[in-house]
Amino acid sequence: MILLVFSALACLTGMVIVTVLHNQHWLDVVVDPAEPRPGAPCLSVIVPARNEERNIRRCVEALLDQTYPEYELIVLDDRSTDATPRILAELAAADRRLQVVRGVDLPAGWAGKPHALAQAARLACGEWLCFVDADTFVTQQALASVHAKAVETGADLFTIMTDQEVETFWERVVLPLVFTALSVGFSPRRVNDPRTKDAIANGQFIFIRRSVYQAIGGHAALKESIVEDKDLAVLTKRSGFRLIMADGRQVARTRMYTSLPEMWEGWTKNIFLGLKGSAGLLLLGAIGAVLSLTAALVLPLWLASGLSVALAGWPPLADFPSWSGWVLALEAALLWGTLIFWRVLALRAMRVPAWYALTVPLGAGVFAAMMFASTWKVLSGRGVTWKGRRYQR
Repeated sequence: MILLVFSALACLTGMVIVTVLHNQHWLDVVVDPAEPRPGAPCLSVIVPARNEERNIRRCVEALLDQTYPEYELIVLDDRSTDATPRILAELAAADRRLQVVRGVDLPAGWAGKPHALAQAARLACGEWLCFVDADTFVTQQALASVHAKAVETGADLFTIMTDQEVETFWERVVLPLVFTALSVGFSPRRVNDPRTKDAIANGQFIFIRRSVYQAIGGHAALKESIVEDKDLAVLTKRSGFRLIMADGRQVARTRMYTSLPEMWEGWTKNIFLGLKGSAGLLLLGAIGAVLSLTAALVLPLWLASGLSVALAGWPPLADFPSWSGWVLALEAALLWGTLIFWRVLALRAMRVPAWYALTVPLGAGVFAAMMFASTWKVLSGRGVTWKGRRYQR
C-alpha cells in the first residue's frame, strides 16, 4: 500500500511539474509583418562574422533586401580564416550599401564577439543599432516590423526569438529540450516585466536605441563576456531602461548548429556562463538536468515494472497482487503520456516530427551531460572554446 501511495503521489506531482515547465514560454509581444512607419529614422545593422562561410551570403543578401527605407549594413569580419572574406568582398562589389570592415586582432581582456560588435558600433550612425548574427536570416519586412513593434512597446532594447531551423537528427533531439529549459529559467513574461530583475536577450537579433547603448557603456562595459547578449540585457534593465522580448518567428529564422559537436561546443559555452550570475538559476539548472535525466530513465522502468507485476507476477510476493501492477503501469503511462503530449506540442512549434517526443530520454541525457560539462569546464579553470578561441573564466 505504501508503494501504491508513493506511486500515486509521484504520478500526480510529475504531471503537475511537466505541465508547469511546458507553460513558461509564452511570448505575449508578437512581431507581425508591417510596413515602415512614417518618418522612420536611420538604422545601423551590424553583423559580426568569424568563419561564417556557410551562412554569410544568405544572411547578408536578406539584409540587403529590406523594405525599410533608410539603413546601413556593416559586417565586421572578425579575422576569419575561411572563405568569409572572399564572399563578403563579392557581396560588397555587387552592392555598395554593404560596408565590410576587417576587425583588428583581439586585445587582452576582451572576448571575441563583444570586441567585434564594439568595433562596428563605433562606425554606426543610426538612431537604432540592430545586431544580427551571421546564422540568422530575415524576411524583407523584418527591419520595418521590428522597428514598428519596438516603438509601439516603448522598448529601449527589443529582442526577438527567431524561428529555428532544425533539420538533422541531433538538432531535433536536443534543441527543443534546450529551448524549453531556457523558457523556464527566463520566462518571457518576467523578462518583459520592469518590476523584476529577470533579463535576457537573444543575440541572434537585438534592436537597441543608440542613445541607450551609449549610456550603458556599449560592449566595452561587458568586454569580457562570453554571453554578451544576456549581459547586455541585464545591464540595460538594471540601468532603468525598458527591455522587451518578443516572438519574431514571422520575420527571422536561425540555423544555429548542424551537428552534435557544434551543439556541444556552443551550449557548453552558454549554459553555465549564462546562469553563472544567479546562484538560484544555476541551482535550478543543475537540479533540472538531474531530474530530467532521472525521469527519462525511470519512467520506462516504472512502466515495465508495473507490467511485469501484472502479467508475470514478479516479484513473487504476496504484497504485490497483479492488480497493483496494473495500477503502477497505469500511473506510469499517465505521466509518460503527459510528457509526450507536451513534447509533441513543443516539437510542432518547431516543425519537428511528433515521433521525436519518444527521444526525450536521449535528449535529456545529452542536455544533462552538456550542463555538467559546462560547469566542470568553468569551475576547473579549463575555460571554454568558441570559434577557435579559448576563454578562461
